[in-house]
Amino acid sequence: MRRALTIILAGGRGTRLDPLTRDRAKPAVPFGGLYRIIDFTLSNCINSHLRRILVLTQYKGHSLERHIRRGWGFLSAELNESIDILPPQQRIDEHWYKGTADAIYQNVYSIEKENPESVIILAGDHIYKMDYSKMLRHHEEQQADLTIGCIPVALHEVRHFGIMEVDAQHRVKAFLEKPKTAPPMPDDPNHALGSMGIYVFNTQVMFERLFEDAAHPESEHDFGKDIIPRMIRDGHRVFAYPFHDKNNKPNPYWRDVGTIDAYYQTSMDLIDVDPQLNLYDSHWPIRTLPPQSPPPKFVFSDEGMPGVARRGEALDSMVCPGCILSGGHVRRSILSPRVRVNSYATVEESILFDGVVVGRHCKIRRAIIDKHVKIPPHTVIGYDLDVERRRGFTISEGGIVVIGKEERPETFAIT
Repeated sequence: MRRALTIILAGGRGTRLDPLTRDRAKPAVPFGGLYRIIDFTLSNCINSHLRRILVLTQYKGHSLERHIRRGWGFLSAELNESIDILPPQQRIDEHWYKGTADAIYQNVYSIEKENPESVIILAGDHIYKMDYSKMLRHHEEQQADLTIGCIPVALHEVRHFGIMEVDAQHRVKAFLEKPKTAPPMPDDPNHALGSMGIYVFNTQVMFERLFEDAAHPESEHDFGKDIIPRMIRDGHRVFAYPFHDKNNKPNPYWRDVGTIDAYYQTSMDLIDVDPQLNLYDSHWPIRTLPPQSPPPKFVFSDEGMPGVARRGEALDSMVCPGCILSGGHVRRSILSPRVRVNSYATVEESILFDGVVVGRHCKIRRAIIDKHVKIPPHTVIGYDLDVERRRGFTISEGGIVVIGKEERPETFAIT
């Protein structure tokens, strides 16, 4: 769609995902074995025939930029298709991005060069499938100045969302950014109408509001806190667009994976017998940089030690290319490429990133282990959280043990 430009905000720190975001931006965090989180937003763009894309980076963007360059370089410049990565330019301001609106404002020159009629603004850190072209078409039919993607939000969770009140035509009458309480939807007493952080702007209106906001010294330069409420007060045509996903499941699926527990649960959704998120739909594929690795291998099938089976197997799990299960047992887990699980080890309800090596006789449960960590033989992880605290590992509110990249072997000896 030549009349639209897509901008993906991908510079978030993701502090609540630490230590997974210690060396990478939140959109670059691995997900589902093969993917990075941003692959879902990028795939939605390509599948929606939106192929002029700017990705705004900021915080520790190297791995994200490398992933996009290597995995998403198939677009044709001759057909006016591109994914351009824009780190902070500081052309207008010496500071880093102060908010979502400021990130767009500091890149107005790049946007002007594309000369779009509409600008689609997306977050690069959510898991979902959506056809943005339908939202763009709705925006144009309504002759809207701004259209906001929305989902029902349980009333006890409204403090995490921008909340809207709308009339019968879905025109937004009020917008509250992360309120403590919010009125329910007229047809659903248990839910309020929440913003997905997906916006379609009339370009000229967006420019006017951004320049006006930049001149406000009191502004936090944020769409939800500043731009949108002012647009509503000033009578702009602001509409809500209910989320319609492309997941081909009975219930729409959209997840914010901004905390360890949310990330873990969304990952575990993938290994259900009938997963809520459908990754196997060839009509709406999720693309990524495919690993250059051989197929996974499962070796040994014997009793081994008395009463202890030595069998390379994985049940109710996702196992990526390059993995070797050398006499180890894996259940309800996700193994990224090139993971090795050695003899007599057990891995349960866990997520292992690229290149993790699990030593013999290890027992791992409800853990997330970052890239290239080597777990020494006989190590037990996830069975005693007090031990994990003494080791200095991160433990989520839900009891998930998170082990970062730089852990040394002697750390695992602490009991």
